[in-house]
Amino acid sequence: MDLAYTLVFTVFPYLCLTTFVLGHAYRYVTDRYGWTARSSEFLEKKSLWAGSTLFHWGIILTFFGHAGGMLVPQRVFDFFGISAGAHMTVAYWSGLAVGVAAFVGILLLAWRRLTQPRVRVVTTVNDAVTVGALIVVSGLGIYNVVFGHYNVLYTLAPWIRGIVTFTPEPMLMREVPLSYKLHVTAAWALLGFSPFSRLVHIWSAPVYYLLRRPIVMRRLTQF
Repeated sequence: MDLAYTLVFTVFPYLCLTTFVLGHAYRYVTDRYGWTARSSEFLEKKSLWAGSTLFHWGIILTFFGHAGGMLVPQRVFDFFGISAGAHMTVAYWSGLAVGVAAFVGILLLAWRRLTQPRVRVVTTVNDAVTVGALIVVSGLGIYNVVFGHYNVLYTLAPWIRGIVTFTPEPMLMREVPLSYKLHVTAAWALLGFSPFSRLVHIWSAPVYYLLRRPIVMRRLTQF
């Protein structure tokens, strides 16, 4: 049993993280022309906006919420007067809001790919696997929020911090409910798969536009 926990909750996460880092670096060097989200907006735009907006905002805020809630120890929150109970309450309602947004968004995007002929015909197996994986990960997350009600602050959260700080403690996951184990395992697998999918475009977010100097437009004077 200890070996199984070591393989699933130590070896597998590091394998996925290694694939995530090296895979993105290798693909950037060898496949720059394929480094794209392969947007289908030009094929069909009307039904894209709602799903894309909900999913992207939901998943981005979910990422930052997980990072703040899981990677920051509870003692830091205690220092600022935020108890474990208050922490879990905030995590529950904020996680529910952004998680539902991400889940509904990816369902709308999946429905669009199934029902829009022009989009369906360009959908590859890789696209279907990507969308399916996102549905599974976000769906398990919503299930845990709504039905789990498990305090992750002293088991799952320190386990994740141990992975990040290279001090893994897989036995912390022994008490964690199965649905949470499936959620984190699916999330690691998605990270490992991402370099080989359209998800590479997360590194191409146009953040530099916020820092770019404004373009001065002048009206041409006709003589």
